[in-house]
Amino acid sequence: MKKTIKRLLFGLLAVLIIVIAAFGLMFGKEIQTIASIKKVDDYGMYSIEYQADYGLDKLVQSGGASSDSELVSFVVGNLLKGLPLKFNIPDFGCSTFQAKTEDGDWLFGRNYDLNYVPSMIVKTNPKNGYASLSVANISVLGYDADKLPDNFASGIMSLAAPYVMMDGMNEMGFSIGVLLIKDEPTQQNTDKLDLTTTSAMRWLLDKAANVEEAIAMLENMDMHASANASYHFQMADAQGNSAVIEYIDNELRVIRKEPDGLQYLTNFLISEDVYGFGKGQDRYEILENTLTQNHGILSEMESMDLLQAVSQDKISEDTGKQTATQWSVVYNNTKKTAKIVAGRNYDTVIEVSLSR
Repeated sequence: MKKTIKRLLFGLLAVLIIVIAAFGLMFGKEIQTIASIKKVDDYGMYSIEYQADYGLDKLVQSGGASSDSELVSFVVGNLLKGLPLKFNIPDFGCSTFQAKTEDGDWLFGRNYDLNYVPSMIVKTNPKNGYASLSVANISVLGYDADKLPDNFASGIMSLAAPYVMMDGMNEMGFSIGVLLIKDEPTQQNTDKLDLTTTSAMRWLLDKAANVEEAIAMLENMDMHASANASYHFQMADAQGNSAVIEYIDNELRVIRKEPDGLQYLTNFLISEDVYGFGKGQDRYEILENTLTQNHGILSEMESMDLLQAVSQDKISEDTGKQTATQWSVVYNNTKKTAKIVAGRNYDTVIEVSLSR
């Protein structure tokens, strides 16, 4: 009887070992990804080194996603292994600009303004795309001040972080940031690839080497704006190119920077026939005056000072809630580095590089 029990226990142990090994083989990269999560600022900013395949090629090959719900279904089925998820992209106000250092480095500055949200610096290195670093609003994934990715179990939802990025830069020095416009949501419906606001940004960051490639990609896809809102984008690259992308009556508009010119953006449209629709003219004027006075030449820290000058900390007229700058980031498209500040704490700068 003892020998039988012993054999049974050894058999169960062997089965358990096989199951654990199989689980490790199936989900090893996901486990490594979740285990890489670190808290980098007490305001609620985290970082993650993405090791797993987040399935962008599969999403594109399947025709994409024409709504947030379709994107959520893809993420739940392919990244979260069936765990429920609901995207909740809130209204936000932002500022972006391009500048150049005296040494010739091209910079892309960005503020993300909203009521309090936790955030995550996301590093990805896909097999069939460019490595990148981006900043994600992980409140979209259900995180808040009381629920943060501080342990393995609570970190699982962070596997969806590549699809909730709000700005980023890839290894080719291409950068992009999204800004809200209070307008009817863009819904392009032709026979092209369907992507939502954030999945389109992920696609561009993974596949576009420069602004012109990104424009060509956008011309060959249908944009479906997330969260029943409208957006425009500023893009910049390591060659000094910059362009603003807007959608007017579901038509793609491209406003390229003039040669030797300047480009900056807040939350109003700059297409000529609808110029001024939206908000953020006060911030736009500060960006314009500072960049013009300095002929577009700013150091990284001067660029961060400019972001501080246009940062927000006020009560929103629309919601009655406090709206503040959740993060400021200066991407160096030449050196492939970033300086990031969380929660307007400009005395503490987080430095990130794509080379490490």
